[in-house]
Amino acid sequence: MAFGGVAVVTFAARSVIPVNATTVGFAYLLLVLILASTWGFLEASLASVAATLTFNFFFLPPVGTFTIADPQNWVALFSFLTTALIASRLSAKAKRTALDAIERHQDVERLYTFSRAILLIDSTEEPFPKQLARKLQEIFEPSAVVLYERRTGEFYRAGPSEFEGLDDQLRDAALNGTSFSDPQRNRIITAVRLGSEPIASLALQGAGMPDSVLQGISNLVAVGLERARSQDLARQVEVARQSEQLRTTLIDAMAHEFKTPLTLIKGATTSLLASPDQPAESRTEMLKMADEEAEHLRELIDNAVEMARLDISRIEVHLESSQVGEIAREVVASMQSQIEDRPIEVVCPGQLPPIGVDRRLVKLAIKQLLDNALKYSPPGTPVTVRVEESDGTIVVEITDHGNGIPVQEQRRVFERFYRSPAVQRQVPGSGLGLSIASSIVEAHHGGLTLTSRPGETTFRLTLPAEHKGERS
Repeated sequence: MAFGGVAVVTFAARSVIPVNATTVGFAYLLLVLILASTWGFLEASLASVAATLTFNFFFLPPVGTFTIADPQNWVALFSFLTTALIASRLSAKAKRTALDAIERHQDVERLYTFSRAILLIDSTEEPFPKQLARKLQEIFEPSAVVLYERRTGEFYRAGPSEFEGLDDQLRDAALNGTSFSDPQRNRIITAVRLGSEPIASLALQGAGMPDSVLQGISNLVAVGLERARSQDLARQVEVARQSEQLRTTLIDAMAHEFKTPLTLIKGATTSLLASPDQPAESRTEMLKMADEEAEHLRELIDNAVEMARLDISRIEVHLESSQVGEIAREVVASMQSQIEDRPIEVVCPGQLPPIGVDRRLVKLAIKQLLDNALKYSPPGTPVTVRVEESDGTIVVEITDHGNGIPVQEQRRVFERFYRSPAVQRQVPGSGLGLSIASSIVEAHHGGLTLTSRPGETTFRLTLPAEHKGERS
């Protein structure tokens, strides 16, 4: 292209628009500057030499030879050549400087994008260092990335290429702060420091980048790892706080619940001891009441134990073939003292197929939902418990006719300890019932949803007909 440009200028100046030697010289000089700004110094230098020779041969007398008759033309010729070379050199240098500035700008943009990506990483889905390595590979596009975290001793890899055989160097860099490079394979290992202490090491392959950019990446990785560690510690503190709050709340709630049956039992035994000569019918009635309340107390203790167990992340289910409709009727029967004269309708059309569930846990979940319906609906209004089969699942729907749940609160009712501000001072409770029911249903790989409007609220509990959970 350089030689072609010289040929075009020469042909135009001799055949198309004949001009004098000075004009041709400026045309050659302009061509050299264009080549220098477009490609670089080498192309411009070749064009300068070619332009000098053609200028001598075609435009300086004697024309047609490489000799110059007038000595003044020698000065003009070499001045032209020197000017062309210097101009091309300066133009190439300016171009290289501009390219360097663009590359630095791109490096800064990538570092900024990487820093924002670190802030947006959600470590609840997968380990933070693994996502960090993947983001680094996506943004800076090396063929392979390996991040070694000193605290856990784990390697996190990303990129399409394999990067094996440097585990010892990565460990050494994380322990001692050393660096390692392999120019033949275009690999580099650098320590990741937090202050002066190395906390990890980073290996990159196939990514040529300035040391300043590599150091910037290292600093951002260090900040990201420390931020993730701080978040983990904060979550551990919050879990511990919630566990303590759960224990305190359970103790308070259970103490309140225990008082009612204990008071009745104490009243019955005190009356029998004070008047042992009472009629047999009266003594039998008191003993029956004490026995019922003792059974109620036993159920409360069982529920308290179950609720404490549900404070762990993994809930064990003991599966046995059961009729969910039968479980629902048992729940209603066990809550007669709470139901009193409330109209409760259990609808279970047809004979439902038995499914594998943990009877005690499912009973506890249905009980929590029914207790919730009784608490938050006016006395005397009916509550319906419907059990049916739908699309390979067993569905339990509990419907009450209370004021309903506002739309903005419907997503939060299953959160632990959450209670609506509108009712938390009117209706006693701990905010655990729906959370417990939701945890039990999730352990059975089912679902718990609600639909609510003023005057009607329905909780829909679904259990798979074929349970795929863990048998214990």
